[in-house]
Amino acid sequence: MDTTKSAAAVPVSVMVFTLNEEIHLPSCLASLAWCDDVIIVDSYSSDATESICRSAGVRFAQNTFTGFGDQRNWALQHASPRHDWVLILDADERVTPELVSELRALIPSVGADIGAFRIRRRFHLWGRWLRHSSLYPTWVVRLVHRDRVRYINRGHAETQEVQGRIADLANDLIDENLKGLDDWFDRQNRYAAKDAAYELAAERSALPWRRGLFGGALERRALLKRLAARAPARPLLYFIYSYVLRCGFLDGRDGLQFCLMKALYQRMVQIRKYDLRRAAKSTGTHDA
Repeated sequence: MDTTKSAAAVPVSVMVFTLNEEIHLPSCLASLAWCDDVIIVDSYSSDATESICRSAGVRFAQNTFTGFGDQRNWALQHASPRHDWVLILDADERVTPELVSELRALIPSVGADIGAFRIRRRFHLWGRWLRHSSLYPTWVVRLVHRDRVRYINRGHAETQEVQGRIADLANDLIDENLKGLDDWFDRQNRYAAKDAAYELAAERSALPWRRGLFGGALERRALLKRLAARAPARPLLYFIYSYVLRCGFLDGRDGLQFCLMKALYQRMVQIRKYDLRRAAKSTGTHDA
């Protein structure tokens, strides 16, 4: 990738987190041609990920993966981004030209009171955008000031501690995983185990009513997820919410299948929690 950019280059570093992403990297890197500082943070891939990155001329670093929050913190601390603002991506995500134009116009005038930006993510499956069944708009904190954001592992994912205000971007990221359903279900199985352990640990603490009711959108979402995690019929409730209330049916048969897949994930988490509770009883410990 050419790192001799013109004065019109966007003053943003991009960090892409990878593990065996040879199928996604070409399109992801192609969408980053505007960036003069692309950093790949790899978890010791065994496929052609490293060779693709080195051929593209991007910076390449490796670190053992212990959690999404840990990996992002390590990258911000050790990969030395050249710019103050860092866009965080997974390899199956692409940056749109509209988002690039927004960043080019926005970044030079960002105030010191802002620590991060949220971005909407468009989820694609089976070659199309599942606008309704994926619960769009889903907001993710992805553009961060390198000195004002640190991450905390939360289940299979992460959350952020932000110094300053979180603002919103107007344009979207594209999220399209091309690895197929076998990989999707493998990942959901791993994620369910992590989310189950996190939920059981969270049940031992009080619900964050004050932050959830009077805080921002992220705090409200966290409270709702904590409440939903305690519902015995959570797979059914999720399906009704995503397919009926959020109009997943408008995505046709693809939407139906995806809502069923996500409802199945909720059941996987329940089963994992049941298994952990049984294991705790057999060893004389208490998890719930």
